Amino acid sequence: MFLRAHTAIIRCITRLDPPAPARHLGAVTSEPVSDSLIPYDEIVQNALRSVVRRVLETVAAEGLPGAHHFYIAFRTKHPGVIIPKHLAERFPDEMTIVVQHRYWDLGVDDEGFQIGLTFNQVPAKLHVPYGAITGFVDPAVNFALQFTPSDAPPPPPEPIAEERPPETQTGNVVTLDRFRKK
Repeated sequence: MFLRAHTAIIRCITRLDPPAPARHLGAVTSEPVSDSLIPYDEIVQNALRSVVRRVLETVAAEGLPGAHHFYIAFRTKHPGVIIPKHLAERFPDEMTIVVQHRYWDLGVDDEGFQIGLTFNQVPAKLHVPYGAITGFVDPAVNFALQFTPSDAPPPPPEPIAEERPPETQTGNVVTLDRFRKK
């Protein structure tokens, strides 16, 4: 299965108390593939974000089955995130929402999801692009995904070796004319 072979970005999220080993899809190194001209890390991130999308689409259509519920962490300053001002002030960088008992208007599209939630008894609507998501946990089954935000700056480029002109030889120059047969 593609996801079993390409899970370079999956890591356990240890925000749960007590920390439990998370179910993972494979044991592939999380080291970036720096020699590759193919953006494997980005491709894997997008594939795993599609897992979140499919789960949310199912929940939007059918509701949460059994004891399933989700913790979804996301960057609040990511482009396209829409949250009320009081939440943006309270969570200036990242926040985690819980999708469990009290949510409404869960909608999922190609770019992200929107949901209605209550924060301190104040209803709010949020819109979260998939690229803003940094973590997705379903503690009912010990499933966790952690993402590198897509707005993270790219790693610095490796230094390029300076090209030097070929070294010129100095000293005695021997002409080959005197060794040629005439």
